Amino acid sequence: MKAVVLREYGGPEKLKLEDWDDPVAGDDEVLVHVAAASINPVDWKMRSGEAKARFPVQFPAILGRDLSGIVRSVGKNVTAFAPGDRVFGLAWHTYAELCVVKASDLAKVPDGLDLVNAAALPLVLLTGEQLIRVGTGIADGQTVLVTGAVGGVGRAAVRTALDAGAKVIAAVRKKQLDEAKQLHADQVVALDDDDAMAKVGFVDAIADTVGGATAQRLLSKVKPGGVFASVLGPPASAELHPTVKVVPVMAKPDPVRMLKLAEDVVKGTLTIPIDRMIPLEDAGAGQAAAEAGGIGKVLLLA
Repeated sequence: MKAVVLREYGGPEKLKLEDWDDPVAGDDEVLVHVAAASINPVDWKMRSGEAKARFPVQFPAILGRDLSGIVRSVGKNVTAFAPGDRVFGLAWHTYAELCVVKASDLAKVPDGLDLVNAAALPLVLLTGEQLIRVGTGIADGQTVLVTGAVGGVGRAAVRTALDAGAKVIAAVRKKQLDEAKQLHADQVVALDDDDAMAKVGFVDAIADTVGGATAQRLLSKVKPGGVFASVLGPPASAELHPTVKVVPVMAKPDPVRMLKLAEDVVKGTLTIPIDRMIPLEDAGAGQAAAEAGGIGKVLLLA
């Protein structure tokens, strides 16, 4: 098969399309003919070495977490899938024409969802859902502020919080306010507008997807006994707020909840914007564009 291979840490130019041995499904696994993979921040952080403390790369390596495709074969213990099934899920080594995935990590693509577009969903849906459900533990009637609300993870977090009955404040940049109003949150606020942020009262929880100085400032907005959940780890100033519970969140496969949010995408109550679809061989350029920010998902077509 063809795969995008990384042989050392470095810039996006280090990603090269090469020949690679075809993988074989084990007893509890599924071999998927990849239709598309999507690019996520963890991909370029692994490529550059920024994430090597949590995700060290063993070279040569194939990156990628998201995929959608067609089942080619299944292991002997697999009964939920069969060759020809349209599937999507959270996996590893997805920048390739073929990928082996644990059967327990896959779901069938729901009717009405384009197979290629499905590759944009797994990691952002699961991260946003778990940021709310596992991270904040927000309950009906409580208030949660979601940073980066128009990003893929932020959108999934807003949808999950609304479904839980929470009051949701979507926090974005000034230039994103109009876009954020389409999320149906209870309130929209600009993170880069000091006057607007000063008017935001205490909240029960913050679901953070941006980190940095913004996260540090927002800690003071959490009620005593409240929760600050983040996909980017604890803010540097967390120890100055001992009454706030800080919860780091890292997505885990959960096909049932992933499928529920994917069905929201089909219904139109949740949108994960896709900026472009490019050939697998252009993975380096795709990572560079995604890392520069300000765009929707980038899909690699296998």
